[in-house]
Amino acid sequence: MSQLTKPYESKWQAFLLLLPTFAVLIAFLYYPGVETFRLSLQQTILLGTRKTFVGLENYVTLATSSTYHWSFAISVAFAAVVVVGTLAASLFVAYLLFQVDVGSSTYLIAAIWPYALPTAVAASVLLFLLHPSLGIITYVLEALTGTSLEWFTNGPQAFAVVAVVAIWKQLGYNIIFMVAALNNVPETLTESARLDGVGHLQMLYRVYIPLMSPTLVFLVVMNTIYSFFQTFPLVDLMTSGGPNEATNLLIFKLYRDAFEFSNLGLASAESVVLFAVVAILMYVQLRLSESYTTYA
Repeated sequence: MSQLTKPYESKWQAFLLLLPTFAVLIAFLYYPGVETFRLSLQQTILLGTRKTFVGLENYVTLATSSTYHWSFAISVAFAAVVVVGTLAASLFVAYLLFQVDVGSSTYLIAAIWPYALPTAVAASVLLFLLHPSLGIITYVLEALTGTSLEWFTNGPQAFAVVAVVAIWKQLGYNIIFMVAALNNVPETLTESARLDGVGHLQMLYRVYIPLMSPTLVFLVVMNTIYSFFQTFPLVDLMTSGGPNEATNLLIFKLYRDAFEFSNLGLASAESVVLFAVVAILMYVQLRLSESYTTYA
């Protein structure tokens, strides 16, 4: 009978091995979080060189600000569009890649390369390609649809363009996980479904998606974080929050309040609220997904 061996000789040895991880988490996550909350209870001037304790006044300001309400609403709408759009487009591309037998590696690299681009670089490239008067993509779209794309001055168009670019930028990340999940589906199950005459769409909907559900839940959470926190360069370089506040997402408004208007206290309160909103959304997503996720 084999003896069960412990990975560590003592608890202190395990603690010492985990100590660097704890140190990094405390230095770069928990301590900044505590400092941000402390700063959100203060009013600051001169980039934080002078501080006055004001309690919850910054939170009251946010709760009564119509500008903040607007940023909150369009941020939630933006996240919904990006999460749904990214998952749908990624699933479509991943399923096509999964069915390719020849040159699949080449197609996979071509599909995921946008994710390798730094977000700022991707935003700059897409800015020129989609420029209302100079962009080649805009020229082709206007020629095909007969409509004029003026997303520098049209709010809904600017919102749509930034959302499409955000979806395109995140496709590669999702495709990597989805292709891996599809490759983990037992081949015998696929062959049985084909012998039963199951079509491609039914195969995806009834066989693959249920088996991919843990991966899809993970991607929903990661895409939610991405849409709220990591799309700042896209907004900053492409629209600067405009036109008419149409793309003034919470993460961009937070940056402007902190570094353009030097209101670090209010920006810290916005950080705390944004963190709480995303945390609540992730909790709800994980709880709801428990009813639909299959862990085989």
